[in-house]
Amino acid sequence: MRTDFKTFVGLDVHKDSIAIAYADADFGQAPRFLGTTGYSVISLTKALATLGEPKELSLCHEAGPCGYGLVRSLRKRGYATEVIAPSRTPRRPADRIKTDRRDALLLARLHRSGDLTPIVIPDPKDEAVRDLVRTREDAMHDRQRARLRLRSFLLRQGHSYTGRRWGPAHQLFLSKIKFEDSAHHIAFTEYRLAVHFRTECVERLESALRAEVQSWRSLPVIKALMTLRAIDFLSATTIVAELGDLRRFPHPRELMGYLGLVPSEHSSGPTQHRGELTRTGNTHVRRILIEAAWNYRFAARIGESLQPRLEGQSKEIVTIAWKAQVRLCARFRRLRARGAYHNKVTAAIARELCGFIWDIGRRITVSGAG
Repeated sequence: MRTDFKTFVGLDVHKDSIAIAYADADFGQAPRFLGTTGYSVISLTKALATLGEPKELSLCHEAGPCGYGLVRSLRKRGYATEVIAPSRTPRRPADRIKTDRRDALLLARLHRSGDLTPIVIPDPKDEAVRDLVRTREDAMHDRQRARLRLRSFLLRQGHSYTGRRWGPAHQLFLSKIKFEDSAHHIAFTEYRLAVHFRTECVERLESALRAEVQSWRSLPVIKALMTLRAIDFLSATTIVAELGDLRRFPHPRELMGYLGLVPSEHSSGPTQHRGELTRTGNTHVRRILIEAAWNYRFAARIGESLQPRLEGQSKEIVTIAWKAQVRLCARFRRLRARGAYHNKVTAAIARELCGFIWDIGRRITVSGAG
């Protein structure tokens, strides 16, 4: 962080307004409120011009629903701008008054003292791929809700299917269902169409994602992560799109903490108490790793689906992936043999899997990253 800034500026950003506060580099001066402008880069830069040249100012604002458009525009104009993680902003427990003015003053003061945690601003292409990954995930949730509605409707009408659902046999079962009342038939058809449309949406998004990734700079990292057991193309793409350059984590423990896979702790003096997982940070990757960890309950082996993913990879990457499989499969069986609850076992395996993902990710050079 540069130390030659004359003024530190805190911005409380909303979709229609931006509250501006500033603090001089001299710690003897209290932060002051400059005013509020509309959500416009032109209006904001006019207000900032009264504080000094762009090279003399250090700006920050909390991450929010407005995205990264503001920070990118300010950086193009020469302003040193950071986006702050809201969950890491220190706040006094006794504070019961929250206004835009107070938030801007708080950001300016903490920014000057260096007590804020900045987040990584993704490259526009990286952000586009990440948005496509999340769109597919939203479509999958919509499809799951549509399926549950159809199943609930059929259960109320006395039609229950015990085999594997949504395959050809299940579709044949659905096509043979008849109702005496036409209203029931209309409702049933609408539910089936909803499932069909959402399934097509998921398939379209998956095809689009595969096409986009082929020209993405992070494709080598995706292919390298696919050498790990239970990490297929979609899982690897989600991990890379959400985490970005894994080399930004100096140690795997920081990645584990970032994903909320470490246990919470409340210790004081001789008393130590560790609770459930913190569950902070990125929920998308945490879900992927928890699901992947469950596959390590089987014996270590290179199966039919994993073998093609190993082809074309360096000996170093394949060795790490096999080491991960041997270690995690043995650890899963050992923890279960000791009577550990299966949810705790999968969390422990997912936490260790983070370390192997970090090790593989830092060995792959991505053009334009870092």
